[in-house]
Amino acid sequence: MFKDTMLDPAGPVSAVTRDLFFDSVGLMLIVVVPVFVLTALVVWRYRAGNRDAKYTPHWGGSRIIEAGLWFMPVLIVVMLGFVVWTRTHALDPYKPIASSQPPLVVQAVALDWQWLFIYPDENIGAVNRLVFPVGRPLTIELTSDSVMNSLSIPALGGQIYAMAGMRTELNLLADRVGIYDGRNTMFNGDGFSAQTFTAEAVDAAAYQSFVAQARAGKDALDAASFATLAEPTVAGPVRLYSTVEPNLFHTIMASHGSMPHMAGPADASTTTPVSHAEHAQ
Repeated sequence: MFKDTMLDPAGPVSAVTRDLFFDSVGLMLIVVVPVFVLTALVVWRYRAGNRDAKYTPHWGGSRIIEAGLWFMPVLIVVMLGFVVWTRTHALDPYKPIASSQPPLVVQAVALDWQWLFIYPDENIGAVNRLVFPVGRPLTIELTSDSVMNSLSIPALGGQIYAMAGMRTELNLLADRVGIYDGRNTMFNGDGFSAQTFTAEAVDAAAYQSFVAQARAGKDALDAASFATLAEPTVAGPVRLYSTVEPNLFHTIMASHGSMPHMAGPADASTTTPVSHAEHAQ
């Protein structure tokens, strides 16, 4: 039922996010559960057929009751604030995932309404298909050639915005082979609901096969072909590019007046990163 979601984590980021979700809900239930239990008890005790229930309404000004009413909610809010603050900061999207393997860097460009993924080390590209090795950290650098977008792969965790002229970053890792749903979660036009892609965590041999398949293709991605690709397209097909023009990702950013730095935690007011891995393991 919860396949390919945060509740069925396929990596350490989503696992930590799931645990934070349940811990937060558990803390809030400390208030919610007694309210429902006491409501049911009061209704049962003071039902019309129970003539023996003692009615004692004159408890106004009781310091014990006042202390109880305020102490537990304040304590829970403090505990919840501490847990959420510390755990979400551990989920910093710009914090690399500790691993013996170097991260695979993929540059993602949000289009209307497609996702372009550029593999700078392999000099290949793909549209609406993200393939990466299982067990190896994945660093996704994001920008947009259009309006604001938001990339999310729920099974792997994390969601971060992509904006024209700016670069954001998302660090993920898949700990099991699988094909997971990815999408734009930012409502930004008619094709928003169809702006999806597959995130495929594969073994090393399958990843090399994907690279070889892309390189064997006839399509090359340069400035001219990118201009055609960037035309608004709804539910566009998966495409592979055998070569990509050098620094195309940065050229796209520069065309929108890119900033010379990467937006990070100091730019939270504009980038609003949401979720990431607890990487200090």
